[in-house]
Amino acid sequence: CSSMKMREICVDSTLDNTQQPSLFFKAKGTDRRPLLVGLHTWSFDRFNQIENMLPYAQKYNFNFQKKFGQNFLIDSHVLDKIIAAAGVTKDDVVLEIGPGFGTMTQYLAEAAREVIAVEIDKTLIPILQETLADYDNVTLINEDILKVDIGALVEEKNDGRPIKVVANLPYYITTPIIMGLFESHVPLENITVMVQKEVASRMQAGPGTKDYGALSLAVQFYAEPYIVANVPPNCFIPRPNVGSAVIRLTRWDNPPIQVKDEKFMFSLIRASFNQRRKTLQNSLVNGGVGVTKEQIVDALEQMGLSATIRGEALTLEQFAKLSNIIGKHL
Repeated sequence: CSSMKMREICVDSTLDNTQQPSLFFKAKGTDRRPLLVGLHTWSFDRFNQIENMLPYAQKYNFNFQKKFGQNFLIDSHVLDKIIAAAGVTKDDVVLEIGPGFGTMTQYLAEAAREVIAVEIDKTLIPILQETLADYDNVTLINEDILKVDIGALVEEKNDGRPIKVVANLPYYITTPIIMGLFESHVPLENITVMVQKEVASRMQAGPGTKDYGALSLAVQFYAEPYIVANVPPNCFIPRPNVGSAVIRLTRWDNPPIQVKDEKFMFSLIRASFNQRRKTLQNSLVNGGVGVTKEQIVDALEQMGLSATIRGEALTLEQFAKLSNIIGKHL
C-alpha cells in the first residue's frame, strides 16, 4: 500500500453480473494492508468508522432498490477524477444529488466549504447520519431533488452565488434532473455527473450524427459539455448493465446564441426530433407547435436551407434563427 492515507477495497473478480461483490473498508489508523478477496484491488479512503460496508448496511436493514436506480460508485480513482473535474475548492458550496452511503460526500466535504446532500431514500438517512457524523459542513436533506427549491438553498447557503453540482445520477431520471437545473436558471458554475455512457455521448453530439438530438441541443444551449472519463460496470455495486461516463457541463456565462423566445425554440427542436427521419417541415407541421408549412418554407428560404432538410442537420444557431424568423408571425 502507498504511503498515502488510503483504505483498500477489494472486489471479487470471480463474481458474475448477477452477484454482489464482497466489499471491505479499512478504518483510519488501522492496518492498511489490503483485504484480498479476489484479483482486483482498489484503493479506497475516508469511509470513516465502518468496518465493512455490507454488514453496516445490514445493521440498518438496507437493501438496494431498483426504483431509485441505486448503483453506488466504489472506485476511488473515479471519485478523485470527479472532484478534480468539478474543480471543487474551499470557496465552493456543492450540491450532491443521491449521496448513497456518503462516500463521495466525504470527498466533497473535505474539498468544499459546504455540501448540501439530497437523498430520496429514507432508509439511507440513518446510514448517512453516521458516515457523515464527523463533517460539520454537510447539510443532509431527505427529499426528491425534483421537489427541492434549489434556488432558495443557493440563496441561503451561498448568498445567491453560483454553486457546483456533483452527482452519481440514477439513469432513469438523468434528463429531468439536469434540464430542471438548467431551465430553472439556478445559479450554477458547473454540473459534474455520472450518467449512462450513451447519454453522455448524446449530450456532446453534433449535427448529422446518430447521437445528435433534442438533449444535445438543450445541454449545449446552457453549457459546454466535456466527457471526463468512461467508467466500466465493475466500478459500482451493484453492477449496472451498461457502461457509464463522467461528464462535466460548464454553464455558459452567456448563451452561445441569441434567441427571442427560448421556450418556442425548444418546442421546435422537440418536434423536429420526434420524427427525425421526416423532413423538418413535415415534423414541425405535424408536431403541434402551431406553425404552417408556408411559414416553415419561407423561413428556410430566408436561411438559405433546402425545403427538404431534416432537423438533425441543423445547428443550435440555425434552430435559434428559425425560431426568431417564425416567431415574428405568431
